[in-house]
Amino acid sequence: MKETTKDILVSQTSSKRLDQWLSDHFSDHSRSYFQKLIEGSKVLLNGAPTKKQHKLEEGDQLEIQFEDPPQLDIHPEDIPLDILFEDEHLIAINKPSGMVVHPAPGAYTGTFAAALLHHCKTLNPADFEAMRPGIVHRLDKETTGVLVAAKTLAAHQKLTHQFAERTARKRYLAICCNTPPEGRYSAPIKRHPVKRKEMRVDEEGKEAISSFSVKRKNGELSFVEVEIHTGRTHQIRVHLKHLGAPVLGDPVYGNPNQNKKHGANRQLLHAEYLKISHPHTGEPLELTAPIPSDMKIFIEQIELA
Repeated sequence: MKETTKDILVSQTSSKRLDQWLSDHFSDHSRSYFQKLIEGSKVLLNGAPTKKQHKLEEGDQLEIQFEDPPQLDIHPEDIPLDILFEDEHLIAINKPSGMVVHPAPGAYTGTFAAALLHHCKTLNPADFEAMRPGIVHRLDKETTGVLVAAKTLAAHQKLTHQFAERTARKRYLAICCNTPPEGRYSAPIKRHPVKRKEMRVDEEGKEAISSFSVKRKNGELSFVEVEIHTGRTHQIRVHLKHLGAPVLGDPVYGNPNQNKKHGANRQLLHAEYLKISHPHTGEPLELTAPIPSDMKIFIEQIELA
């Protein structure tokens, strides 16, 4: 892999994180690209490895060891997309249940990333992190709803920044076993120490905040609106499990007996609404995905609260 080293003397103190500062100063590379360099000790601050959250001060000396991006092993696939919005800067789709966002072990084909490469002919995979061309955020495989991707590096940087800085507003709908308490809920989340694919509430974890509003309930199931203020892995599913109201159909965090009783074949979680600032115009962009038919059946069965 070809590498190039560049030395920089920081001329003024900055309030920005190091990864953001670097992506602002080197527009040919994304924030995630610099995060990988920092994590791999390819960015030295005053001669020593540092962290992506570090904020630079005047007189700091940076040594950056650039790497050419790895060869992208992903191929375009002609997969139909349910498009909610599209222009030359970004695309938003209604993701179906069963679609993986980007390739991962056991799921190398049929992904949103592959569909994106086929649909967006001008998308240059070399501009982005390997296996994630244009990807700004993700939804779990069985979760449906609004999913946004960037078509250009500039749009990707601005959209990624919105998600990182928590300015994007995200609202989900869920069918739950039991009924969770309403209101704002804060419980830190950390990867499970033994079950490495799972997350759990842990006081040593990262801050995770959700808000719950119960729309309908019948004593056994509830229809719940969720707004997340942070974007931790499996956040909604973990929080609802911890509150004793897991998502119906969830094979990992759910209630197996209830899942079987109600014939729920997937986690009934839907990313209904996303509000962002358009990366080019700066204007508010509100995106809404219709509720999927399998969730509608349960919503109609639950009595009005």
